[in-house]
Amino acid sequence: MRRAVIAAARRMNRLGINRGTSGNVSVRVNEGFLITPSRLPYDAMRPQDVVALAFDGTQRSARSRRPSTEWRLHAAVYDARPDVRAIVHAHPTCATALACLRRGIPPFHYMVAVAGGSDIRCSAYGTFGTQALAEAAVAALRDRRACLLANHGLVACGVTPDDALALAVEVEALAAQYAHTLQIGEPVMLDDDEMRRVQERFRDYYAGRRSPGRHADD
Repeated sequence: MRRAVIAAARRMNRLGINRGTSGNVSVRVNEGFLITPSRLPYDAMRPQDVVALAFDGTQRSARSRRPSTEWRLHAAVYDARPDVRAIVHAHPTCATALACLRRGIPPFHYMVAVAGGSDIRCSAYGTFGTQALAEAAVAALRDRRACLLANHGLVACGVTPDDALALAVEVEALAAQYAHTLQIGEPVMLDDDEMRRVQERFRDYYAGRRSPGRHADD
């Protein structure tokens, strides 16, 4: 599990949805979770560097590194959402640009439903690393698998770190498409009935699969 967290964190940067030591990855284990440490380059990270935390933030080893400053966000999402097993938080360019406008991603494209609903919300603002940000993320993720964080970045949830990463990549692609569309004009939105039909088809298409970050017409 520690290796899976590190692998997802490294791929997050190589895929271009994050840079440097920003962003973080976690996975649920037993009565807590494993999360990337603070301020350690991902390429230098080793399994023993990944931090084991209880949901209240208590570290499970006195000799471990400091956890990511966003551990509260991860803990709050796990507490509110028993279905979430892994989380990726990143700062991709287009999703972050929309988040800085406090603008979510509406149903301009059917793949928006991959995040679990008819839109991808943008959360209220909260200072990084605070409980306020954690609570804002939980609210924006209600009935969703991903959200934007106001003036900050994005959060994507999944069954495994790779699953959450695949969704984060898809959300960034949608953010880029939406931003490009807005340069031309206002997109025609899909209505609620169509988005419900897409969600039903997604449930069938992704049944038993662990990587929903692919187009359902592939």
